[in-house]
Amino acid sequence: MANPNLYYSVLRKPLVTEKTTRLQEFQNKYAFRVANGASKNEIRKAVETLFEVEVAKVNVMTVTGKYRRILGRPGRTSDWRKAIVTLKEGSSIDLI
Repeated sequence: MANPNLYYSVLRKPLVTEKTTRLQEFQNKYAFRVANGASKNEIRKAVETLFEVEVAKVNVMTVTGKYRRILGRPGRTSDWRKAIVTLKEGSSIDLI
């Protein structure tokens, strides 16, 4: 088994929203905020190692940052990456 300390920098945090909760219940998909340079294979290995489950598929997308006003001045939040991980039948992750 791989060293789990290597994968803590790949998975930043799980995304728990109404939409991702429905994906967990009905389609066995879990969403994570991941490192900007993480590949699909790295994300797969990180989830399999840290949660001890089998991954069927990984989809990755870049979420564009939003334009905001910060102290009255225009600014922009950073771009970030989101991964949707589909688990094989019988596998599940307890995030709460």
